[in-house]
Amino acid sequence: MKIGLAGQGAFGIRHLEALAKIPDAEVITLAGGRPASTEDVAKKWKIPHWTTDLAESLKQPGLDAVILASPTQIHAKQAELCMRAGKHVLIEIPMADTLADSERILQVQKETGVVAMAGHVRRFNPSHQYVHKKIAAGELKIQQMDVQTYFFRRTNTNAKGEPRSWTDHLLWHHACHTVDLFQYQTGELPIVANAVQGPIHPELGIAMDMSVQLKVPSGAILTLSLSFNNNGPLGSFFRYICDNGTYKAIYDDLVDGYDKKIDVSTVDVSTNGIELEDREFFAAIKEHREPNSSARQCLEAMRTLDRLERSLK
Repeated sequence: MKIGLAGQGAFGIRHLEALAKIPDAEVITLAGGRPASTEDVAKKWKIPHWTTDLAESLKQPGLDAVILASPTQIHAKQAELCMRAGKHVLIEIPMADTLADSERILQVQKETGVVAMAGHVRRFNPSHQYVHKKIAAGELKIQQMDVQTYFFRRTNTNAKGEPRSWTDHLLWHHACHTVDLFQYQTGELPIVANAVQGPIHPELGIAMDMSVQLKVPSGAILTLSLSFNNNGPLGSFFRYICDNGTYKAIYDDLVDGYDKKIDVSTVDVSTNGIELEDREFFAAIKEHREPNSSARQCLEAMRTLDRLERSLK
């Protein structure tokens, strides 16, 4: 499987680390934003071709698929470019920052017939997989998901503390993880969707604090708090309050309600959610099937985000 990567930033690196653990994956081209850093990453990871033009990457001989870890605002345009070139595409979360662009991605996927997957890694983290398997087996039923997604990001910097060329978003990026996961775990769509946000940052032009509430027909609710103002432990912390136990998930790790560690090492072939996401992408291509976290499946989360955004206005 010959892979192209778009994006040389923090999450592009995360994919390169994951791809290095997958025997049949070979990154043959890197399309970045800044020439100097793109060249540096290509040299470090021994990627034979690099460019700042994705169209040039798409012309590389033998290229099968592309992973987009580029700025959110260009995901839809780049995804269409890849699919029109006949390349399978994995679009990092969120696949777009509007419902219209998300619907456009799905339309082009239908027209081209390639695999189009959204990088909703929470579906693949062993911690969340563990809970999902119990739900599927009828052993658990969610009463509430209580989630905190907290960062201290008052300037335009990425996860490595480097300057960003684009602005992140609490709703269309960080809430997208949890909205999709809640709908995936419950298997239901919201009948109630509420959101409130704090003041808009005068320079970044985005809300730095937000709260989201969802409720599905079974009665399960989601309570989500998000902040770029949190000066403390960073990341996303998930608490599953169920009819038969409480679980707390932090990325790939899981504990019970009393902080007793749960072994998730046998949940899947790896304990790295990004690697598992990438493996699913390649497997779907080889098996000519729709992947878990396909653009079609994840469109429902984008519809909920659009509904929440409209409620804020």
